[in-house]
This record gives sequence, C-alpha cells and structure tokens, in this order.
Amino acid sequence: MFGKLTLVIGGAASGKSAFAENLIVQSGLSRVYLATARVLDDEMGVKVERHKQMRGTGWKTLETPLSPADELTDLHANEAVLLDCATMWLMNHLMDETDISVAEKALIDGLKSCKADCVIVTNELGLGIVPADALSRKFCQKQGELNQRLATKADTVVNVIAGLPQILKGTL
Repeated sequence: MFGKLTLVIGGAASGKSAFAENLIVQSGLSRVYLATARVLDDEMGVKVERHKQMRGTGWKTLETPLSPADELTDLHANEAVLLDCATMWLMNHLMDETDISVAEKALIDGLKSCKADCVIVTNELGLGIVPADALSRKFCQKQGELNQRLATKADTVVNVIAGLPQILKGTL
C-alpha cells in the first residue's frame, strides 16, 4: 500500500514549510525530513539553521539535493516524510545542468513507490512578473510544469498564503 501524497504550495516566506511540518507532526508517524537545499553562502546557512530550529527535535534528516527518489523508495508505512523543497531540488538540477526530464521521472517514480505518507513543499512562482533573463524564465517555466505534474499526482494540494492554508484539492 502506498502512502498519501500532499503538495503544499505557496510563495516565499508564506508559511508553507511550517504548515507542512505541522502536517507531519500531526500524523503521529516517525518523522523524516528530506532536505534539498545546498548551503552555498552564509545567508542560506542561516536559513537552513532557522528551519532546523523551527522543526525541533524528533526528525530524521537526510540531505538529498539531487536524488530524493533514492530515499523515498526506502521509507516505510510507519513514517511520514517531508520533502522540502521541490523548488530547491529543481534549482540544483538547473545549476548542475542535468537532464531535468530524467530527474523528474525519477522523482515521480520514487513518489509512486513510496510507502510513507509524503508532504512536498514547493514554491508558486507564476504570480509575479516575467523575469528579464533567460535562466530565470527557464526556471519559472520548469517550476510551473513540475508543480502541475506534482499537483496531478497528489491526493491533496494546499496553497498557503500569509500562513493561511487553502485546500485546492482533496482533504486534510
């Protein structure tokens, strides 16, 4: 039996990670955190530490900036996993110039075979202006496409704005 998939989407600093973490805690299952961020500068290091403090103890954290599917397939039904976040994962692939379609297929396959309940955090980038440079436009396009595919696969989709959840699909 495969676990339930929940997609939590929102803008930067919208409260989506805190909301997603709370979903995992409320599940009562063993908590697993799949971290996709790479710490490449001091500001990102501070952000990662802030997220760790917000989560608190009781989480098994696995660093997986490129291949969360490898971890997803090893999880069990008594676990709940938070993948935070699909946006950083996608940026890692763009920066490494990997084949995004291959990476995305691996991620989707990993989600399909995951026995644990899974919550994925992702950013909504489509509400702003069209970026001026080619890499940023490509990133926004790929992020929008990824979000659409994840939303199609998800049992539940929640949009978080100013810390307030709006259920777009399914139930919590």
